Amino acid sequence: MSEQQLTAFVEETAEKFGVPGLAVGVWADGLEIHACHGVTSLENPLTVDGHTLFQIASISKSVTATALMRLAEQGRVDLDAPVRTYVPELALADEAATARITVMHLLNHTSGLDWNLVIDTGEGDDALAAFVARLAELSMIAEPGTRASYSQGGYNLLGHVIERVTGQTFEQAVTELVLEPVGMTESFYLVGDVITRRFVVGHEPDADGAVAVSRMWKGPRYNNPGGGLLTTVADLLRWSRFHLGDGRTESGERILTAESLRRMQQPTVELKASSLGDAFGICWFLREVGGVRAFGHGGSASGQMSELLIVPERDFAVVSLANATDGMNANQEILRWTLEHHLGLVDRDPEPIPHDPARAAELVGRYDSDAMTLTLDADDQGMTLAAAIKPELRAALGGEAPADYPPESMGLLPGDGDEYIVTGGGLKGQRGCFTRDADGRVIALDLAGRAFSRV
Repeated sequence: MSEQQLTAFVEETAEKFGVPGLAVGVWADGLEIHACHGVTSLENPLTVDGHTLFQIASISKSVTATALMRLAEQGRVDLDAPVRTYVPELALADEAATARITVMHLLNHTSGLDWNLVIDTGEGDDALAAFVARLAELSMIAEPGTRASYSQGGYNLLGHVIERVTGQTFEQAVTELVLEPVGMTESFYLVGDVITRRFVVGHEPDADGAVAVSRMWKGPRYNNPGGGLLTTVADLLRWSRFHLGDGRTESGERILTAESLRRMQQPTVELKASSLGDAFGICWFLREVGGVRAFGHGGSASGQMSELLIVPERDFAVVSLANATDGMNANQEILRWTLEHHLGLVDRDPEPIPHDPARAAELVGRYDSDAMTLTLDADDQGMTLAAAIKPELRAALGGEAPADYPPESMGLLPGDGDEYIVTGGGLKGQRGCFTRDADGRVIALDLAGRAFSRV
């Protein structure tokens, strides 16, 4: 795979999905390649390059988790200790669960906490503390340690653990613990650090379906631990090399043991039928591609999509950053193309089984999380899945929430009939599964690593 080939494919993919700006980086054979296309904004265009800042959203969690691993090695945090050891005033919706939730439960998304709260706690240094003070408003969807369900709120709580242990703001602590030692000089959390540099804005479909600038640019400060980092392709490849290494930075400074890095990449809890991975490590999604072990993470902000995948056995990493909603599909095509053309690893979606109206009938209905509603419908021809932001959340965001996903085709996968794949639209390729109770009744649907309870 040459730089010219990669650049041509990135340009072709950007045009195919209508993405204004794409930045792609590959680390392979000891060399770093960048392939960038397009502009930062359709309204105020600047050329995108390997040093243009994108919001990487949930890939930020890998930085938060690595900071916790460093604090654990320093003896300042016990990963198996209850969170109340560090945040004694913590109060959740379930008091018994509050006492049992550990730091590790938050790190591998097994705390039982629902997705997140969408509230206003300001942009001051107390933003995380104010968020944590209201966590009793966040639903519990499972007993701690019993299942995985992706929780942004859980990672924001981890950010406050870091604040309590270090006596610093989350942003300053993580900069000193991780970003500066690793050499990530193009990575920032605060708007004031970004505004003087080249950065992209997100793009989403407008009322007519045309790609337009998203007026919501960055989320609130309390979301920084779970999804607030802005960075570049160059810095994310540097981050990848650190996680491919032995815990030393490129300057030779050791900030983690090799054992701690490898521990982050080992399975801690299974993910059933998820397109994101087969298991959670410590933060990382773990999966196999063509029989070869890989780990990574993705992210979605307001019209900005990001993907990072690392293949340790091949000393390989690929990053794809896009500034449009359809960038999710563009990123996936780019990751698959680079895996196949450089490593010979083929990553394809599984094919659904023929539609069975009788089996589909027991699945149709509405499934809710704290932020979204999924509507599953079926007829004699097939099933569809729609995803909509809850009206109260959209109102809280001032109408600047991401666009809803209209009904898209989906089908059941071979096996017990409780796994599915979306086969069209913006969610194409997303896999998930249904959960049943002891009597065999369907009580939940999992999508993108999150549990949605049946209404």
